[in-house]
Amino acid sequence: MADIARLTQLIEPEAQALGFALVRVKMFGGESDPTLQVMAERPDTRQLTIDDCADLSRRISERLDEAEAEGRDPIDHAYRLEVSSPGIDRPLTRMQDYADWAGHEARITLAEKRDGRKQFKGDLAGVEGETVRIIDAQGVTHALPFAAVEDAKLTMTDRLIAATQPLSATGADEFETEEQD
Repeated sequence: MADIARLTQLIEPEAQALGFALVRVKMFGGESDPTLQVMAERPDTRQLTIDDCADLSRRISERLDEAEAEGRDPIDHAYRLEVSSPGIDRPLTRMQDYADWAGHEARITLAEKRDGRKQFKGDLAGVEGETVRIIDAQGVTHALPFAAVEDAKLTMTDRLIAATQPLSATGADEFETEEQD
């Protein structure tokens, strides 16, 4: 099994060197299709372009190849590298994410039950110290320890779509036609 903390230590400086904030490093796919997923974003736009992803992918590949050549391979088996922007229904992995996206709907899953349940869905209400606040459909505010969160992500809503602007819409309404011989 890959050591995610060690991988993050190798990958984060590469993202920062390009001016990106690291959002998540995760291994998934099991033995059949192991994939190292790296999500990053530009702090000013909260997105990455395809060229940004390619640049970061190259830097990560070079860094991991160097570690392997030095006998410090953090992943001891074949895997696929996937570099992407977090997307509109992004995972919430940092305390700052919960503050930044306050007012938007999210789904939070805890590692262990709290108040008789593991899943909470509602509008994010920000953070207090190391506690995430979420208001459910009944108007009840739940204070969840950040350390107890196993998984969390924004829920796709019209409000979220309206709040998320594309990097550029240039050419989005244009198309070219080719004449056939």
